[in-house]
Amino acid sequence: MKVKLIASTPEPEKVIASAAKLCYSKVGIDEINQKLDEDSINKFLKMLMSLGHQSPIEHVSFTFAIEGVSRVLTHQLVRHRIASYSQQSQRYVKLDQFEYIMPPAIEANEEAKSIYVETMKRDQENYNRITDLLLLEYCEKYLKEIGENAEDAKGYVKEKHKRNYMAFEKRAIEDARYLFPNSCETKIVVTMNARSLVNFFEHRACNRAQWEIRQLAVEMLKIVRKEAPILFNNIGPKCLKGPCPEGKMTCGKIESVRKEFENY
Repeated sequence: MKVKLIASTPEPEKVIASAAKLCYSKVGIDEINQKLDEDSINKFLKMLMSLGHQSPIEHVSFTFAIEGVSRVLTHQLVRHRIASYSQQSQRYVKLDQFEYIMPPAIEANEEAKSIYVETMKRDQENYNRITDLLLLEYCEKYLKEIGENAEDAKGYVKEKHKRNYMAFEKRAIEDARYLFPNSCETKIVVTMNARSLVNFFEHRACNRAQWEIRQLAVEMLKIVRKEAPILFNNIGPKCLKGPCPEGKMTCGKIESVRKEFENY
């Protein structure tokens, strides 16, 4: 998994402090900003977060480039609706050799791992076969329609009618992609405002979250804590600030979880 912050609101904590102070000030933003120094920003943000007044933190956003994750993960990720997503398309990108994510439990079991690897290999072979079969069918049908003949229909269309060939290939992989498993590796760019990130961390950094998206949440949290340490201090699963909200479904490891997130 590779997680990289590629853009963010400059001086995020100052932006939040300015926006929040404006709500209670007679003066304009310029005068507010003149009185803001690092110490006053830190004190105000700590007070703001302790009160749970989160609407001002929506004014800052963070954009991440995420690679080496599965579609299992991204299917969960896009359920966080107050965000923007741009994901690598299996409709337009032909995967000549798709990468895949292997769950640690499967990797640790030799027999399970062997079955898994063989299944991935077979999926790739069948994807290639289906793509070739459909592409050949589209090329042959096209040549028949325009009254041209060629022993190698695919090669002929690719050379003489390149634009059509590209369109036919897209149609072929558009259907062949149905064969790919959820483990298929994907890439995605994600933008969230700080309030959405807080919600994301509360749910996905929890021990009960699926292992892969929890790993992503922890990596993202480490990054934003460096960018805005006051804003994201003590942010993570809900049990950092109080009792576990999962009730009988709790992992029962509150103390170790709290200790883990102190180190981030």
